[in-house]
Amino acid sequence: MSDLLLVSTRKGLFVLERGNGAWRIARREFLGDNVALAMCDPRDGSWYAVLDLGHFGNKLQRSTDRGATWKECAVPAYGEGDEVSTGDGKPPQPATLRLIWSLEPGSAQQPGRLWAGTIPGGLFRSDDHGASWQLVRGLWDMPERRGWFGGGYDQPGIHSICIDPEDARMIRVGVSTGGIWGSNDDGATWKQCAKGMRAEYMPPERAYDPNVQDVHRLVQCRGNPQRFWAQHHNGVFRHDGGDWEEITNVSPSVFGFAMAVHPHDPDTAWFVPATKDVRRIPVDGKVVVARTRDGGNSFEVLRDNLPQQDAYDLTLRHALAIDASGDRLAFGSTTGGFWITEDQGDHWRMLDARLPPVHAVSFVSA
Repeated sequence: MSDLLLVSTRKGLFVLERGNGAWRIARREFLGDNVALAMCDPRDGSWYAVLDLGHFGNKLQRSTDRGATWKECAVPAYGEGDEVSTGDGKPPQPATLRLIWSLEPGSAQQPGRLWAGTIPGGLFRSDDHGASWQLVRGLWDMPERRGWFGGGYDQPGIHSICIDPEDARMIRVGVSTGGIWGSNDDGATWKQCAKGMRAEYMPPERAYDPNVQDVHRLVQCRGNPQRFWAQHHNGVFRHDGGDWEEITNVSPSVFGFAMAVHPHDPDTAWFVPATKDVRRIPVDGKVVVARTRDGGNSFEVLRDNLPQQDAYDLTLRHALAIDASGDRLAFGSTTGGFWITEDQGDHWRMLDARLPPVHAVSFVSA
């Protein structure tokens, strides 16, 4: 089990450590800065932190000594002539990096490889630990990309990157709002992989168009890479190699942003439900986690030690994490709440701290 957590917040990166049976804040990095995302590379133990500094843009920092010191890396950059559409009838705009929205390590056979998904919808690759980045043109130049449009942001973005643990050439990315795209040749060519998904916010004739599906989060089971789960804007979907199958019985709501799958059991997954669209708060003001252990046939509503009255904590798409054991999970909210479980969600414990709004949570590899 992992005894360290990286918690990315609106006002800094908080390093949580477990000791004497409890979790505490061990260190505070970039205090006061907006940390959008942090990740530990399990291959060499490096930590990466994405700082979203508004007028000063995105910065990417790397630490090779568990946060004792940090060094600035390069950030992805678009070239002259690269354009992005917003789907609102306006002409395309020059593509400029707005946010590094996802960051994933490559395989053990690719020691320097990193993948980054960005707003406005570009996928980038680095083969030197982030010292330089190359736009994956095979995806960027697909004509279908011009049909992507913004969801919560004005521009589309890549928020989820899944690298097949058995074959690193196989990549799947989740796009808001542009469906799911896959490559089987290390990013050289791509195809749409959202067949079977349904978008209730579109006209009936376009509801099943793969290129308009608003996927909020895409995860892959490491122990069974054929199994994917997706939290969609209007539902939960499961994939086993064919078309996506909609799961309609998630209680108390099929809407949400965050989800996690057990690293060894593809049938066990967790979701943090909310009411959708204009409200985006917990159902009935109660923070709960929904768990399935049978592939979505049934769900349990987990609420032990979670706030059950007048709680308005929204959990964002990267703010739920699971460790390599599959027993420890942690999630944080936009109002600074933070909870940890060590028994797959049967019991939760709240961190004794008032954090800034939580953007992302990640366990550090042991």
